[in-house]
Amino acid sequence: MEYIVRKVQATDSAQVAKIIRTVMPEFGASGAGFAIHDKEVDDIYKAYTQPRTAYFVCDLNGEIIGGGGIAPLEGGDENTCELKKMYFLPEGRGKGLGQKVLSSCIQGARELGFAFCYLETFNTMKDAMKLYEKNGFEQIPGPLGNTGHFSCDVFYRLKL
Repeated sequence: MEYIVRKVQATDSAQVAKIIRTVMPEFGASGAGFAIHDKEVDDIYKAYTQPRTAYFVCDLNGEIIGGGGIAPLEGGDENTCELKKMYFLPEGRGKGLGQKVLSSCIQGARELGFAFCYLETFNTMKDAMKLYEKNGFEQIPGPLGNTGHFSCDVFYRLKL
């Protein structure tokens, strides 16, 4: 099996949307105030080919099994990006693929000139939180910006 981490392509949007809509409910994150309802879920390619954005997918022989992206933090300062829409199907977990996508996002954020990377998550996503902490993200007491994700309850920031 050959896993490739690459930038999102237009043909990936439907697969990524399906992943997001499959994984989030698995962790109890499907109600109001979660990213599953964001308009960008329907066209990840369009959303992440805007200035200062990037989205990376993990491709297994043409099938997307996960991904994650960065974009300027909505309602935040210009030096802060947000790690967004990072989800993996069960078959993509525990193989180091999340680390590869996260590393691509962090490197992309640096290349785009951001000084900080912020993220919000939900308390049920324990393995994701371990990954973030392993990569230097520090938990902060509350949300930054204005993402509209009022149901998220755990917040992190990384100095790039």
